[in-house]
Amino acid sequence: MLTRLSRFGPAIPRLLSNAPTRFVSQSKPSGAAGSVSVTELHPAAENAGHGEVSPYVKNPDYHGFSSDPVVDEWNMRVGFFLGVSVALVIGGTFIHYLPDHGMRQWARREAERVILQREKEGLPLMSENYYDPNKIVLTRAGEE
Repeated sequence: MLTRLSRFGPAIPRLLSNAPTRFVSQSKPSGAAGSVSVTELHPAAENAGHGEVSPYVKNPDYHGFSSDPVVDEWNMRVGFFLGVSVALVIGGTFIHYLPDHGMRQWARREAERVILQREKEGLPLMSENYYDPNKIVLTRAGEE
């Protein structure tokens, strides 16, 4: 990864030193596309003495909740506090109380119960046969 970045090393100072420029086409426009000026698309707004003022001009700390600065700040604080609380506290509690994934805890409890039962009965903890050989029905060689 570092070797790839080293290729751009000589170009980085050149990119940072040049001011951003706007590239304008110098070719003559063709009549096929038909150019339209911006004034033809949108009529100019008539100035009636006052225009719509951005909420950011009225209140530089505008958060988008209300036009009143005090209500806007309180709504922002309450919204973020509840959002973080719900995500971290309630989400963490939900994940903590999820049921046993893969039933690992149940399997351990069941194994401990079986071990205690077999020790009481004097049986070995594990037998050499997975199934009880007396319950297996084998076919005879002549009945196939």
